Amino acid sequence: MNKSKPQPTTRRRTRTSQKQTTKPENLNPQDSIKIIPLGGLHEIGKNTCVFEYDDEIVLLDAGLAFPTDGMHGVNIVLPDTTYLRENRHKIKGMIVTHGHEDHIGGISHHLKQFDIPVIYGPRLAMSLLSDKLDEAGVSDRTKLHSVMPRDMVRIGKNFLVEYIRNTHSIADSFTVAIHTPIGVIIHTGDFKVDFTPVDGEQFDFQRLAEHGEKGVLCLLSDSTNAEVPGRTPSEASVKPNLDRIFGQAQGRLFVTTFASSVHRVSIILELAQKHNRKVAVVGRSMLNVISHARNLGYMKCLDELFIPLRQLKSMKDEDVLILTTGSQGETLSAMTRISHDAHRHIKVKEGDTVVFSANPIPGNTIAVVNTIDRLMMRGAKVIYGKGEGIHVSGHGAQDDHKLMLALTKPKFFIPFHGEHRMLVKHAQTAQSMGVPEENIVIIDNGDIVELTEDSIGVTGKVPSGIELVDRSGIVHDSVLQERQQLAEEGVITVAVAIAQDGNLIAPPEIHLRGVVTAANNKLLHQLIQRNVENVLEDRLAEYKEHGKRSNEDIDWTDIRLEIEASLQRLARRELQGEPLVVFLMQVSEQTAVRTQRRRRRPTASLAS
Repeated sequence: MNKSKPQPTTRRRTRTSQKQTTKPENLNPQDSIKIIPLGGLHEIGKNTCVFEYDDEIVLLDAGLAFPTDGMHGVNIVLPDTTYLRENRHKIKGMIVTHGHEDHIGGISHHLKQFDIPVIYGPRLAMSLLSDKLDEAGVSDRTKLHSVMPRDMVRIGKNFLVEYIRNTHSIADSFTVAIHTPIGVIIHTGDFKVDFTPVDGEQFDFQRLAEHGEKGVLCLLSDSTNAEVPGRTPSEASVKPNLDRIFGQAQGRLFVTTFASSVHRVSIILELAQKHNRKVAVVGRSMLNVISHARNLGYMKCLDELFIPLRQLKSMKDEDVLILTTGSQGETLSAMTRISHDAHRHIKVKEGDTVVFSANPIPGNTIAVVNTIDRLMMRGAKVIYGKGEGIHVSGHGAQDDHKLMLALTKPKFFIPFHGEHRMLVKHAQTAQSMGVPEENIVIIDNGDIVELTEDSIGVTGKVPSGIELVDRSGIVHDSVLQERQQLAEEGVITVAVAIAQDGNLIAPPEIHLRGVVTAANNKLLHQLIQRNVENVLEDRLAEYKEHGKRSNEDIDWTDIRLEIEASLQRLARRELQGEPLVVFLMQVSEQTAVRTQRRRRRPTASLAS
């Protein structure tokens, strides 16, 4: 394939032709569609969903999540794609709803494992995705096509996908109506109802209502704020509060927010220009999103507004705004490094004002408050929290959900995208809007939902775990367990050299790193040496009884495994813990080579 760059779709339809085309070919009332979420349920992030009919699969989004504290060295978390790898021959294409990382961040990783013939999505999302594919070296494994509001694209023989404009915290966001042989399935994507969107792009309620009048078989709807009563405020509501803060700031002004919150960043840049502050942008993702959004017209500001970091020193403090990533306390983000005084170009000082125009997402609260504390200790005035009115959610609350249900009038309903309590609450809202309880299913990642014209239910399960990725590739469970063991218990290394007669050439070399113990160090060394010698003596005696005396006749791997197990038991008994045991064994003068660790307990070994 040619190198993938976003191309405008050639499948755009007029409103008249949309009304004429409501279902693809091959209608069979007995048929069913499988809906299989691989991520995004009972959690926040890694949103990935499979739609399967006959021998065709269409993917909707493929996002990532961020690691928890115990995932040492892990950069991103992806859904288990075993089902997709096993059914790669069925994959016909992908639908992308918008450009947030939890919806497109996994695509470049998945393309290393299976091809996706074509990906359709909004212009901004396709522009961001194109860079990701280039960087990962997988641009030749798919084709990207940009879509506009009300465009319809056919994927395979059985899926006709219609893009319907919605409003969210990122520009160019869509709900999709998937026309199938058994009826129309609407997936809301992430959404909120914003009647005064920053970019003027209105939610296409008319098209949703038209589908509702014709009949929507099933609605899959964003549940993130299902517990929140009322409706989510407009993005425009933060502007007056940010304006006030900008006007009151005396020295340098720092602002951190989600890089992908295009509307928020657009407001910040507009206010910077109003208050005569030049903007220095810090953070790769922030620079990337601003560049693409400006090229596509979603941000309108002059080049003269921006200055390079090196120019900060020559500027007056009151003339500067530093726009940075790190609103979630990410370890390597610019704001976190600034708070640690670890940034090469920027040092926080007395008189600086730092604005956190974002709320912590679940799991990030501690990292965020620690960052705020460090900034305050360095003399900055930090403005944060819901009471300041400087952040609104990009997800709809209960009244937004009710409007979606009222417009689409679905026969069946699946609450999507959210933790379990959110899904339950959204299901209750749907019942209050007239959807029968028996027509609602609350599902988990990996559940196979069978949908027909007259029924819905969970009929099976596919693998639905997680795949962890660091800078080198997939982090397998055994490796993560070793990292956790190293962090929590430390490591003991034991190296022995064995002569051809089976005796130790020298006492074992033993090192403890990160191990806290009250055990006597000399006694511990003696116990380890005696342990190794006893196993060697017993096993070699057995070999001699069976007439096996040469090195070639002895199964040194078997001996190594027994020594490993014995050392693990000794460590648990004497140290009252379970440190990682790294065992190295060299026989005679042969070169030691690393062998496979035992799966039950992470133990590294070398043997020859």
